[in-house]
Amino acid sequence: MGNILVCDDERSICELLDIALRRDGHKVETVTGGDAAKRKIDSALFDVIVTDIKMPGVDGVEVLRHAHQISPESAVILMTAVDDYLAAVQAVKAGGATDYIRKSPGLVDEVKLAIARSLTKVSLSRQNFALRRDAAARNSLDNIIGVSPALEKLKQTIRTVATTSSTILVYGESGTGKELVARAVHTCSPRDGEAFVSVNCGAFPETLLESELFGYVKGAFTGANQNRRGLFEVADQGTIFLDEIGEMTMPMQVKLLRVLQERTVRPVGGTSEIPVDVRVIAATNRDLDRQVTEGTFREDLYYRLNVIPIRVPGLRERREDVPLLANHFLKKYAPGAGKSIHGVRAASLEALTGYDWPGNVRQLENTIERAVALEATSELHVELPAERPKARAVAAGAESASSTTVSGPAGPVLPEGVNMENYVAQIERSLLQSALGQTNGVQVRAADVLGISYRSFRHLMKKYEL
Repeated sequence: MGNILVCDDERSICELLDIALRRDGHKVETVTGGDAAKRKIDSALFDVIVTDIKMPGVDGVEVLRHAHQISPESAVILMTAVDDYLAAVQAVKAGGATDYIRKSPGLVDEVKLAIARSLTKVSLSRQNFALRRDAAARNSLDNIIGVSPALEKLKQTIRTVATTSSTILVYGESGTGKELVARAVHTCSPRDGEAFVSVNCGAFPETLLESELFGYVKGAFTGANQNRRGLFEVADQGTIFLDEIGEMTMPMQVKLLRVLQERTVRPVGGTSEIPVDVRVIAATNRDLDRQVTEGTFREDLYYRLNVIPIRVPGLRERREDVPLLANHFLKKYAPGAGKSIHGVRAASLEALTGYDWPGNVRQLENTIERAVALEATSELHVELPAERPKARAVAAGAESASSTTVSGPAGPVLPEGVNMENYVAQIERSLLQSALGQTNGVQVRAADVLGISYRSFRHLMKKYEL
């Protein structure tokens, strides 16, 4: 069903179409003039706009031009009388209008059919947008590699819950493959033919995240020059994956809770609610129970998200899968590197299996990719990762701090007259710079290295003018 705007200077036609379209389940708004239609287009998002061509003042062609400029994703259907039929045909040929209808006794049925055709096009356009935005290949259970009991249990859980529409919370350590699990749920579900949309909640400041998720209308903020649909609308009938949900600010949590309760979204700056049918899968590597206790995550939202919890085991909990994963990544990266490498050395596989992998599958993948790039023989030799980046950053900060102290009988002694505020500021600034250096300036990764939220990282960056 769609969000429809009907514009005609004859009130009886507006009322007739309003009743008929609402009976079909559409959400309908009607106006009796072109000026009013333009104002509606400025303040709300419509799937289809149905407008008469010949109206006093602002006519239907002007409404079409305005819609094409402000809300280019909206389909526009022109209603014509005999004397303005050629104008409608020209508008369609020029690419502005989606369809045209001659006014006749069968007007209602013609409008219904035209709207159905337009909604099909809108749906296909959204799916194509989602596919372009998320170019990675769609994943199924076959892409979750491993035969360990822990992984087989995970796969069975995915098969069981995929057939429902319940909200899922995927939790596990960083690098365990939580998005892979979310994709597998989507692929195994009845929504498989629809869009899968992924968004990292920790990668956007609060204001940008709201417009990214819910969309916005022209003039909602500086730079909003036209209407734009949010990712919830893009994912309509499909699945939206909210990664790093624990990073979401409290005001955004309130807005997300309302979407989950009402199953409608309101674009930033908009006045209308837009219904959405979306399966929500959230993920986090944080302890949401503790965040609820600490008051940094809403308890009511937690219960809305945690309808079906799925825990992804760490790689050290399924060591028997390490050789399979290592060979999988070898086959993935060797052709691209132009290397003919037949397998991983037995000694390397033994060492890899015995390692704890604090960064889980992602860390193993990076390790194999690096080893492939350096290998000059037909058999892969893998060196275990060095000390974790996070540990090195903390150590660097500690070393910087210790350089301003003097050792004494009872341990480090601060120099006389030290200013505690400046001293702590120097350490924080040094840690920020170290983390940015290790991640090539990628702030989201730098925040992860330091074990703080992206929001806190941005606050410190601003504080120290980095």
